[in-house]
Parts: sequence; C-alpha cells; structure tokens
Amino acid sequence: MGVSTATRAEPPEASQRPSVTGVLQLLWKERRLSRADIARTTGLSRSTVSEVVSELLETRLVAEVGDGPSKGGRRPIVLQFQDDAYGLLGIDMGAGHVSAALANLRGQVVAWEHRHHPVRDDPDGAMALMAEFSEACLAKWKLGTDRLVGIGVAVPSPVDPRKPDRVSEVVMPAWRGREVGEPLRKRFGVPVMVDNDANLAALGEHWWGAGRGILEFTYVKVATGVGAGHIIRGQIYRGVHGVAGEIGHLAIDPQGDPCICGLRGCLTTRVGSSALLARARALLVEHPGSKLAGRDVTLAAFEEAALAGDVLALQVVAEAADHLGIAVATLMNLMNPSRVIIGGRLARLGELLLSTLRQSVRSRTLVSAHAPTDIVTGELGGRAVALGSATLVLQSALADMRLFRSAAAGS
Repeated sequence: MGVSTATRAEPPEASQRPSVTGVLQLLWKERRLSRADIARTTGLSRSTVSEVVSELLETRLVAEVGDGPSKGGRRPIVLQFQDDAYGLLGIDMGAGHVSAALANLRGQVVAWEHRHHPVRDDPDGAMALMAEFSEACLAKWKLGTDRLVGIGVAVPSPVDPRKPDRVSEVVMPAWRGREVGEPLRKRFGVPVMVDNDANLAALGEHWWGAGRGILEFTYVKVATGVGAGHIIRGQIYRGVHGVAGEIGHLAIDPQGDPCICGLRGCLTTRVGSSALLARARALLVEHPGSKLAGRDVTLAAFEEAALAGDVLALQVVAEAADHLGIAVATLMNLMNPSRVIIGGRLARLGELLLSTLRQSVRSRTLVSAHAPTDIVTGELGGRAVALGSATLVLQSALADMRLFRSAAAGS
C-alpha cells in the first residue's frame, strides 16, 4: 500500500492518540452510542470520553442526534456516526478498463464511472481517464471536493510496498518509469494509496460482501489475467515484495503457451479472457450449430451462450473450471482458507463454473476431506475492485485520524 502525505495543512493538535482512534472505530462499528456507553465499553474515564467526543464532533464524523432512553437518571445524549460526512474515491484500473466509485463512509456507492480502455498499452490514456472519472464522480457529490479523504487505486499488477506507485514492468512494460499515484495527488491534494486489484477486491468483499465476518479467506479474480488476494487475520497479506497471490502465473503446463510474464503454460494462458475466447473460436469447427457460430466471439457473447446452455460454451467453461481447480486446490493445500471467493468476469456464470470447479478441487486436495472449504462467488460483482480501493482509504483513515482531520482542515 502506498500512502502519500496530503498537501492540505494538518492542524498541530492532530497527533494520533489511541483513545481517539478506539472511540472512532467503536462509533463507526456501533453507529449510535452515548458517552456513558463509550465509557463502559472502552474503560475510559468520563472526562477522557468527553474530550475525545469533542474532538470527533469538530471533524463532523460524529453528531449529537437527541436523547436516548433513561436508565433512572438524566437522559443521555446519543451520538451517531455520520456516514455521509466524507467521501472516498476508489479507482479500478484493469487491463482493459477503468472504473471509479465514490463511496461514503459506510461503503455505499454514490457515483460510478466506467469505460473500456487498453490500459496495459496506453498509460497516458489510462491516467487521463482516472483523473476524468475522479472529477466526474466528485461533480455528482453534493458535498464537493473538499470533503474527500483520499483515493485508492487498484492496478492489474503486483505492487512492491517499497515502490507502491510503480507497476510491474514485466506485466505492464508500457508503464515503465510511470508513477501511478503522483498525478492524482498533485491534482486533488489528498493521499493516494495503490495496491493490486485482487488484494483490493478481497478487502472489499471482506468489509461489505461474501467475506464479511471471515478472517481467513482467498479471493480469486478471473478476468484478463488471474490473481488472488489473501485475507489473513482480517488483513491483506501481500508478501515481502507484494507478489503474494499471483496464481495467474502458476505453471500448470510447462509445455504450454507462452505467457506475458515470460513463462510457459501459466494459469492465465488457460483461463484468462483471451484464452477462453481463443478456445471457443477453435471449437467452432466441431460445433457449427453453436450460438457463437457466425458472430463475433466476445466475452459478452460467450457468457450469453454459456448461460443459455450452449454446448460449445459449456465445454470451454468446464475446461476452464478444471484448470482453475488446480490452482485453487494448491491454495487450499498450502493455506487452508475457510472460504474461496471467485470474482471477476468469469464469476458471472455462477454455478455453471462453481459445480465443475468444486469437483476439480475435491479430486486434487487432501484438505477438503478434513476441513471443507466453501467455494462461492463474490457478492460485489463488477464493483468489487473499485469499492475495495475506496475501502483501503477508509481502513487507513479509521486507523489514523489525521486523514480525516486533514480533510476537515481543507473544507
């Protein structure tokens, strides 16, 4: 994760205090509490709670919303966390698209932009779209740009924590020397945080989707490429150099087709979008009656045919699910997650994909016989990555009040 200091001035009293952070997180979680409730839950003194609440009231994160029920004495004043006090921008920069979501502090998307774009080959155009979409989302937001906490950016590449603004030159050679976050920092004057797209989709599902309440799971994103995001003890696990989860480059056939990473027979060459469409076109000779015959074989057409029960499309899905099962079984044997969440474009096929995938996994893993792992599709759909990017900002701000204070100082 890359976090830059915002250009907004930070008030001198904005030093981080554990009591403020703890109360903020408690109010976010519970939504409505009195000062007495906070004191009982945290063990803080009444005077400390009053001081902390005064600080939070100044940031607009908390508001007094009336009297609560009396327990024999004076009716307590109820404090409520203000979900709409600030906004979070999340950008999903995929290999072939750019999306942006503006969300409130409860993960509700209030503005959305999306466009297909050859991101890997056109960095200038992709960077321009990120700025354009950010401006468009903020223009739709009634509070304006001064209440933006930060921007999260997801990239289809490993992200080295030591150089979080740079994408992999192996995966995205056209981006050599580019800094992903810096132009946005300069333009909007807020922190910009960059991470891998599968990691951020996993974070989004953990907070708002199929991973809620689950501390150990893996999210597998199947799109142009294939990647995985690991949630361990409730946090993203990135590895030492940010390449944990790059299962798309697991060699399942050493004699297979070359991959963009320079290896051969990687999982991406069997289940990535281009591989699926190439396989479907190759099978048209054997299936002249397919719904795909005589038309442009696009992902949308392929999905439509599969959902309609087309034999050719279902064969391709079954083959892809079997190959994907090799990688998922390996993950289960090595990491033993309690759930595997499948996301990305292929996940839209639901049980057409999952039934074969589960069968493939069962035949290849010892773990499933002892501790079955749920394999499900994500709940956030095509917005998982962008919402996860916004959630990265929220997670950081709830852990460090200075991000909210900086936004408050700029408004």
